[in-house]
Amino acid sequence: MDGNSLDFTAIRGVQAGSAYYVIMVPLKVVPRLFKFDDEAMPAELRAQRVLNKARVPAIATYITNNASEYILSSLCASIDGEIEFEPAAADGSLRAVGKLRIAMSATILINDGQHRRAAIEEAIRERPLLGDETISVVVFADRGLKRSQQMFADLNIHAVRPTKSIKLLYNHRDALAALSRGVVAAVPLFRDFTCYDSSSISNRSIKLFTLSSLHQATAELIGKSSVGQVEATDKDLAIAFWTEVIANMPDWQRVGTREVAAYELRRDYIHAHGVAVQAIAAAGAQLIKSAPKDWGARLTKLRTIDWSRANRGLWDNRALVAGKVNKSKNNVTLVTNIVMKALGLPLSVEAQRVEDMYAPSTDVSFKAAS
Repeated sequence: MDGNSLDFTAIRGVQAGSAYYVIMVPLKVVPRLFKFDDEAMPAELRAQRVLNKARVPAIATYITNNASEYILSSLCASIDGEIEFEPAAADGSLRAVGKLRIAMSATILINDGQHRRAAIEEAIRERPLLGDETISVVVFADRGLKRSQQMFADLNIHAVRPTKSIKLLYNHRDALAALSRGVVAAVPLFRDFTCYDSSSISNRSIKLFTLSSLHQATAELIGKSSVGQVEATDKDLAIAFWTEVIANMPDWQRVGTREVAAYELRRDYIHAHGVAVQAIAAAGAQLIKSAPKDWGARLTKLRTIDWSRANRGLWDNRALVAGKVNKSKNNVTLVTNIVMKALGLPLSVEAQRVEDMYAPSTDVSFKAAS
């Protein structure tokens, strides 16, 4: 190879009998060095998905807003052109470390990480000093379009997004997520029977709640979103509310004392599912607004609700769809309506509209709020 080349310190490895290399590339070089297939090309002639431009600003904002602690996983690229690896030593451990020369005429095509590449370009425009930082890139010798397409498929076929619960557990930047974790830790039943790993509970799990469900319900209760400002009083209110709710849910208490298994409650009752937890929180938010002094005492009315799944006349098309518990937006509203009625609260115009449209045959009369 002549002197007209790009040189990188690299580590050489072998997978499936073929060499690959790991190099460190300054962020400011990434947009110029790595090409992306023209999105106008037919899918069968590309080696990766079309760039989803809506994702790029979110990643760029993450980088710039967390400039002192952001983290980006490696890019993966194929080199279509001449490459040469010069090891630092002929044998021993250093034979896998050396200099990778890439011909200037070579095309380096992103196989995985095109959204990160675009976000890096956008982030550097806002924070130029980031350009001197680096990202690791795993590079392979290009073996044609078919192989590049297979690489993309292989890199993504087993990718699994983390569950909402685990993201809430590990996210220390989100004040509302921290509040939810604090509430769960402070309420004994939640602490002992909340699943942190999944957003759904398996049939035989001993857990009764998921962190994601309690998080969503608590956000509904205090009327805050993840971008909203969370105050210390919000946590105190949430702890007080859920403690009072549990005091008026004898079946939940029976799980806490091991008199009944959580899976039996899920099998037989609506209140053992996220749709009911969120509905109780939504109705509770309205109760606290309308009765700020005595909302706790009025929660005793929760005991009057027949939560049994056997009560099909009440729960069909409200919490149950084709016999299965459903947590769509309308189902949450319809279950909230039942809790509102029990607590003696009027429905909003929108809640009454959903009631009339989706559960008109239910023998439950409501008075809509003006």
